[in-house]
Amino acid sequence: MRRVFDTEKKIYTLAILVEDIAGILSQVARLFSRKGYNIESIVSGETDRPGITRISIEVIADELMIDQIAAQCRKLIGVKNVKILDSSSIIRREIAIIKVGVSDRSARDEVIQLTTIFNAKVIDVDLQAITIWVFGDREKNEALIKLLKEFGILEIAKTGNIAIERGRSTIYDDDKIQEEFNYGKNVL
Repeated sequence: MRRVFDTEKKIYTLAILVEDIAGILSQVARLFSRKGYNIESIVSGETDRPGITRISIEVIADELMIDQIAAQCRKLIGVKNVKILDSSSIIRREIAIIKVGVSDRSARDEVIQLTTIFNAKVIDVDLQAITIWVFGDREKNEALIKLLKEFGILEIAKTGNIAIERGRSTIYDDDKIQEEFNYGKNVL
């Protein structure tokens, strides 16, 4: 029986576990580039398992495209597991560091009040600028940035989104399936 794919493009999040080896992030990113997919967000960092790095990638695609790119990622040497995260059951967060110009004490106080309302933190203050750290979903961070534009944003540095599934489900749940993909890699 043929599977029917949804052709509507939307944002998908891939969680990829890779060996912690030089060049693996570049290798994964090149795969997306070769296939003509634009990466909206890419973040990597260590996991709870020594020698394993987790890469979170967001891409706008349809169902067929995301299935194909996940299958291609699984074939890369150094990739341990790939999981397409269900957008309805994940938690996404990003960090933004925002430097805002403040011309006087009144402006500084207003920026500090906004920071408090958004549960952000002031991480640096001087006479002409305040630097704020905010952690949250993209919509929250964008709402704060929109309000801070009134004061004059000097600079913004943002991470991409990191994501994890809600509840008990983990990326490690697919280990049995992944072993099948690794068999061909280990035979070489």
